[in-house]
Amino acid sequence: MAYAVRPVEYFYASLRDDDAGAPRVLNQLEEIGVELLAFALVPQSSSQVQFAIVPDDPGKLTAEAARAGVALEGPHHALYVQGDDRLGVLASVHRRLLAANVDVVSSSGVSDGRGSFSYVVFVREDQFASAVEALSLDVELP
Repeated sequence: MAYAVRPVEYFYASLRDDDAGAPRVLNQLEEIGVELLAFALVPQSSSQVQFAIVPDDPGKLTAEAARAGVALEGPHHALYVQGDDRLGVLASVHRRLLAANVDVVSSSGVSDGRGSFSYVVFVREDQFASAVEALSLDVELP
């Protein structure tokens, strides 16, 4: 199974739950040149949604958001898994995290329909170092 796992930073922004909220944020990110690895909208209440943003370049996102006066919560840390779409890849990642007693808070993934996939694994912030160790990642921790 050919796949790679790397740590990523993500941020939250809270928005009013209306039809223009997500498109407005996505348009703003496009206008300032922020490329996304992933994003998700999660309901917070009947009138608010939380927009999770996983940028390719966290520094650019935070600098541009500050310049535009956009309040972001973060950075938080997650794992970004990419690779060949093979049966068992995600199960293998989850087995290793489970064996290390790492709680997966949320996850989301997609196949590109041509044999590759991307997957974001959100773990508890206080367990991020354990997750990195469980997946044998050679990275400097925040």
